[in-house]
Amino acid sequence: MNAGQPRKIEDCIYEIPRTGAMRVPAYIFADSHLLRDMDSKVVEQLSNVASLPGIVKAAMAMPDAHWGYGFPIGGVAAFDPGEGGVISVGGVGYDISCGVRSMALGIDRKEILPYLDQLIQELFSEIPAGVGSTGKLRLSMEELDDVLRGGAVWAVERGYGEPEDLQFIEEQGRLEGADPARVSYRAKERQLKQVGTLGSGNHYLEIQYVEEIFDHEAAQAFGLEKEAVVISIHCGSRALGHQIGTDYIQILGKAAAKYKIPIRERELVCAPINSPEGKDYYMAMACGVNCALANRQVLMHLVRKSLKRVLSHTDCRLIYDVSHNTCKKERHRVNGKQKTLYVHRKGATRAFGPGHSELPDVYRKVGQPLFIGGTMGTCSFVLAGTRSGEDLAWSSACHGAGRSMSRRQALKRWKGKSVINSLKSKGIIIKTASMRGAAEEAPEAYKDVKRVVDVTHRAGLARKVALVRPMAVIKG
Repeated sequence: MNAGQPRKIEDCIYEIPRTGAMRVPAYIFADSHLLRDMDSKVVEQLSNVASLPGIVKAAMAMPDAHWGYGFPIGGVAAFDPGEGGVISVGGVGYDISCGVRSMALGIDRKEILPYLDQLIQELFSEIPAGVGSTGKLRLSMEELDDVLRGGAVWAVERGYGEPEDLQFIEEQGRLEGADPARVSYRAKERQLKQVGTLGSGNHYLEIQYVEEIFDHEAAQAFGLEKEAVVISIHCGSRALGHQIGTDYIQILGKAAAKYKIPIRERELVCAPINSPEGKDYYMAMACGVNCALANRQVLMHLVRKSLKRVLSHTDCRLIYDVSHNTCKKERHRVNGKQKTLYVHRKGATRAFGPGHSELPDVYRKVGQPLFIGGTMGTCSFVLAGTRSGEDLAWSSACHGAGRSMSRRQALKRWKGKSVINSLKSKGIIIKTASMRGAAEEAPEAYKDVKRVVDVTHRAGLARKVALVRPMAVIKG
């Protein structure tokens, strides 16, 4: 498809007009700088997404968007099951429910600095990280099925956390509709030893401090103040999620042919939401979400254990846990009427605004917290959802800085040891299971997270609450 060129229609919003087979236009949330540096594949992929059956309003790309499989990373699209809408593996990705969980420790930067080296070493020893890493949990197939149904609820019921944690997790810790029977034996087999592990790639555990507050009301609701220490965990459903994606690429590929859905890129394969294949994928994907929520809950339990050994007086309170790679059934207003849509967010974050019924009472006035990871050498942000984001992008926002170069390109430019030494000179401690991983995640391989967040704020997708700086980082 020959995609049209983006044209500016509002501050930080560009439109790709309908051309060819596009059923709706496409929108890119960006400024001129981000748009200029965005790889051209994003426009092509958005145009392909805009051509899928049942898509509502527009295909969308967040400010951190870059090329992905099928959908661009940073892609958002909603589909109406009543209008023949589809569900797509490419709209979720292989790292199902990759997301961020952030915790407030109740201490400030000065209090933790004398213990920082000891704490990060303790955490590095306690939390398995790296490619193929395995944890201390050894689950049977039956127990893993319970994980896939129960998510973080399963973890809390088995002593990995407190019941009050669940109100601060997306979907209250468990996505309904999961059916382990829709997940292959191979996917489950790969996950039996991986619950409670960090993984590799861009996954991390980071000890941070709040450097700047932008919205004092929201920061107070979230329990944040200047110099406060936060620990953030970024990881997903590990091998299980990847195998679900691999399996259903094949299944939905056949379904797309069966239902005569034109596919312009292999990873964009899809099936009607209400078809047997579409329902099967949704139930399997929900298992992946629950696996990730359980994984992050167990990791938080391990963090709490480490903190007690090093700093007995910290409380480690969960601020929130929100996912990036999902397809969710949500109620949204379409042409003045409430409808159930299947919202795909691939490298994008749910961002419910103030007043939303699914938010905890303490956040309902200010909106949902969301955590935008920058790089291990720069900064990250805490944002809050907005009401305007509902109308703009189905209550969605960016999820990170977004890569500016591929991992292969990063490996050609940097060595892991030099990256670690450079960050050490800035006072940032890095613990990694892989020097290769450190090189791939060099801060310079990413876009400017401040620019990405500023555009998100200016566009009205979410608003800035706080800026946090890294002090110590564990990388896979």
